[in-house]
Amino acid sequence: MEIRIKDERLKKAAGEGMDAFLNVFVEAYLEPTGGEITLDTFQNLNGEQITLLAYHVLHEEVMDGGFIQLIQNGYGPFIFDNPFAKAMRLWGLKDFSNIIYKAKRVYDAHKEDLTRTRTDEEFMAMYENYEVFDELDDYFVTEEEGITAQIAFYVDEHMDQFATIES
Repeated sequence: MEIRIKDERLKKAAGEGMDAFLNVFVEAYLEPTGGEITLDTFQNLNGEQITLLAYHVLHEEVMDGGFIQLIQNGYGPFIFDNPFAKAMRLWGLKDFSNIIYKAKRVYDAHKEDLTRTRTDEEFMAMYENYEVFDELDDYFVTEEEGITAQIAFYVDEHMDQFATIES
């Protein structure tokens, strides 16, 4: 399925900032499934679009509760079992890619424990048990604006891979 975005909508969002610009694409990707990420979502997107969607998910989860929240909310396989880190490197975000690879190594080594269902109290204890994520969370929170800017620049430079822009 071809993703179509009105040029006017994109220009308006670009004027509002990088996050708004990227969200126009994410909203267009999720629109057919009512805002939910489903198997249908992936079947209708190309690799670049899926990568942008993965960044959106990572951004929302890590900014809210770190990599532990991302994993506990079931997004570990989406980020770590796919070539997301490699794609970030190919998009020019080498340092960010390295952070994803570091998180993946922890995820892979402790997947069973990190992904098991927990009570709220057990979930909160994970932040103490997996302090290794603190450095990675801090890096992302500190560098998020620059990372988002680089991704927005990449999308802008490769627009045809992300959507068809209509006048």
